Amino acid sequence: MATQTSKGVSNNSYELDQDMDALEPPNPANNKTDFQLANMTEVWSDGKLDAIDQPESKYKRLVRRLLIFLIHVAVVGYFSYATYHYHDLTHYHCKYFIDETVCGIQFCTGYGMLVLLFGFIYLGLFYFYIFKPTVGRRLHRKFLQPASRIWHKISRMRIVSAAIISLLLAGLAVFLYFETRDEPQKLMSLVAPCVFILIGYIFSTKRSAIKWRIVITGITCQFLLGILCIRWEVGRAIFRCLGDKVATFLGYATDGARFVFGDTLINENVFAFAILPVIFFCSFFISVLYYLGAMQWIVMKLGWILQSILGTTVCESVIAAANIFLGMSESPLLIRPYIVKLTHSEIHAIMVSGFCTVSGTVLAAYLSFGASTAHLITSSVMAAPAALAFAKLYMPETEKSQTSSDSIQLEKSTDSSLLDAASNGATNAIQIVLGIIANIVAFIAFVAFLNGLVNWLGERVGLEDIDFEWIFSKLFIPLAWAMGVPNQDCDKIAKVVATKTIINEFVAYERLGEYIKNNQITARSAGIATFAICGFANPSSLGILIGSLSAMAPTRRLSITTVAIRAFIVGSIVCFISASFAGILIQEEEESESYAKIIQQLSMKNATKAMG
Repeated sequence: MATQTSKGVSNNSYELDQDMDALEPPNPANNKTDFQLANMTEVWSDGKLDAIDQPESKYKRLVRRLLIFLIHVAVVGYFSYATYHYHDLTHYHCKYFIDETVCGIQFCTGYGMLVLLFGFIYLGLFYFYIFKPTVGRRLHRKFLQPASRIWHKISRMRIVSAAIISLLLAGLAVFLYFETRDEPQKLMSLVAPCVFILIGYIFSTKRSAIKWRIVITGITCQFLLGILCIRWEVGRAIFRCLGDKVATFLGYATDGARFVFGDTLINENVFAFAILPVIFFCSFFISVLYYLGAMQWIVMKLGWILQSILGTTVCESVIAAANIFLGMSESPLLIRPYIVKLTHSEIHAIMVSGFCTVSGTVLAAYLSFGASTAHLITSSVMAAPAALAFAKLYMPETEKSQTSSDSIQLEKSTDSSLLDAASNGATNAIQIVLGIIANIVAFIAFVAFLNGLVNWLGERVGLEDIDFEWIFSKLFIPLAWAMGVPNQDCDKIAKVVATKTIINEFVAYERLGEYIKNNQITARSAGIATFAICGFANPSSLGILIGSLSAMAPTRRLSITTVAIRAFIVGSIVCFISASFAGILIQEEEESESYAKIIQQLSMKNATKAMG
């Protein structure tokens, strides 16, 4: 952790959270640790990613190079034989059987996936070990860095900013025209974004401090990510493939659960035994990646991208990126030493990004109810820039940030070894699982009590079909309509959104899955609802996030509780905006095919359950 205290930096629109002088390459004589970190001169030491402290001996260097050479020979040999086997197999099957699953390279399966993995690995090795040391740093110092300074200077000019925003909005208007000219009813989905932006302006803590460039850029990035992941055929195929691989990966947790709990509980699909154990597996895997330093590296890179595009501060950008993968109570651990220094707006942004995303540890539970994997991943990706945009609309920055990208270093794992990290990851998931079980039991019971109370009061006046959920869900019908849900499905989707808001997203996805299985809603409505409830914004999560942040920074508890309710509301709004954009971009025919496959998979599970 850096000991140097950085000066406060004003979070001006589109201005990086650092001085331009800080873009100069670090001086190794002044700060050896920062120099090593900036130049990625790191090695694997005792299973952890540590900086080089002592030079290697000639013998160790020779052995290491020989070992690396042998590994490359083995990998290339394996790939060569796989290529030969693939050619022989496809020649036989395509000539005699015309098997389309084998003919041609399928990049999501088999040899095509091997080619992609092989290509990405060696492209990365080429970049980090050849291109970057020989050409990259010189190119950055002589061309990219001066160009970056010029661009930031020009982009801060008001006339240039206005011109860029105008061109951006014009381009989006043209896209919307061609996208909705044959289905003008899709334009209904624009109602929710416009209303929530207007509400954000009216109820902003300080309207004069709103940086509209951050807001517009963040919402535009959210929409562009939607186009990339939902509308663009190639992007849709990539995320569908990614979703399938994630589902397959999470499915391996069933083997461990089946061994411990037996076939009966797993085949019966008992929630606590068949669904929740995947959290142990995911926590195990994430803890290992965190220990190796891979998770910090990925999060820091994504955070830098968000910071560069939006102009938000480094801590809130890093946490927004981290929440794509981690839970709302785990991601702040990455910046735990800096929480005490955060401004009210930064704390608010961090909480918003936690409420509007879901962690990878719970994806399998949603999948078991019939949610689309691709939609779940897309929703979390879209929410990252939107969380920062709406957080800065509803609570703009009015203080000076005390952290900058040249003074922050992400927390390292405290585990002593790889095995220790794996064991602690699985063990730490116990509290998560128990927390989920306790909250679901308690809140479902409480809502059942409210239903009984309201129903009893209704019966006294002759209204026997009235309960609390029915009344509360009616409040969300206008929201469902504003997100673009067809009129005939508004009541059902409103019930799903209401369930997520007053109970949690687990129960909401379970009820959405029932609607999907029984074909009670259209595929477009199911897709919109999947995005709308893809977040942790519920009463129990509100308490969990307040408790976890307060434990990390006890002196900031008042600030945390002050912004918590606002962050809860804004986090829900971000999910609704993502759902609205999905309502514009979703194609009914393709969505129907996707949910037909999901229904088929759910039917197969039910058949297996019946046979068991």
